[in-house]
Amino acid sequence: MSLPLSILDLAPVPEGTSSPQALQNIVSLARLGDELGFTRVWYAEHHGMPSIASSSPEVLIATAAAATRRIHVGSGGVMLPNHVPLRVVETYRTLNGLHPGRIDLGIGRAGGSDGRTLSALRSTDGNYFPQEMAEMLAFEQGSFPAGHPFAPIRVVPEAVSLPPVYLLGSSGASAAAAGDLGVGYSFAAHFSATPPAPAFAAYRAAFQPSAQFEKPHAILALSALVAPTEDEAQFLNGSQALSWALFHSGEERKLVSPEIAAARELTPPQQAIIDKQGKLWIVGDPQQVKAAIEMQAEAAGADEVIVTTTIWDHELRLRSYRLLAQAFGLKAS
Repeated sequence: MSLPLSILDLAPVPEGTSSPQALQNIVSLARLGDELGFTRVWYAEHHGMPSIASSSPEVLIATAAAATRRIHVGSGGVMLPNHVPLRVVETYRTLNGLHPGRIDLGIGRAGGSDGRTLSALRSTDGNYFPQEMAEMLAFEQGSFPAGHPFAPIRVVPEAVSLPPVYLLGSSGASAAAAGDLGVGYSFAAHFSATPPAPAFAAYRAAFQPSAQFEKPHAILALSALVAPTEDEAQFLNGSQALSWALFHSGEERKLVSPEIAAARELTPPQQAIIDKQGKLWIVGDPQQVKAAIEMQAEAAGADEVIVTTTIWDHELRLRSYRLLAQAFGLKAS
């Protein structure tokens, strides 16, 4: 099957490196994706997590878009409860004006952090997401009813539209809404154990063509790690496994090396966390990973797969994406 592949970059922060270095690494990965033929690269929004540096996707988008020529660059996504809708429209119109035709706007309904951090962000924590989404689109389309206090507001820059909008989901709750709005839809199967096929089916059933999307476009987000051999891939995946166990047992730290991960004694609850979450990780040699991605994409009914890869060594992370591109026969246009 011919399957478009993309990159989801969380800007991981390995132990032994700094957050500035992790942020600079987004450029080399974006350039690699541009060269190899990946369709897009998206940046997540997370707050208060020492192992992830991507708290401000719009800044990463601007940086990566300026360093690349072809690849689409976008948010995966903007956590709308943390933002004022008008500001989102202004920011992403600006990005689309600077890099026309290459920017994506992924929108999420979660806050992307713990309760205390969300309080500091003045986040609505998803409670008013439908209203915030409607307000954002009303600013973009100039569709506030007469007499609405926001109707006279001029949204700048003018004569620039929002880039294509994608709703992000991990449970299927946003699927029908994405279809009703005529926007794209992306399902976070890289961390959610909820089967994506029902969500994609609901999205397609509800889809109404729009100015942005004539037909539905469903993106499946997966976690995948590729190495020349399965044994090496499993060894390298120890960093992600330990990071996940520590985070969900309240012991946060930067991403550790696979050697440290292999030597770490886990508590039974931590091992249970890895055993459960590990079912979602695709780890192996190029052909194993290719087969698993194709199988999951076909089962879900995905139009595209966006891959996130967590490896302690940045050069080996680049290698993983390079091996993935070779396995799928990607070619830059």
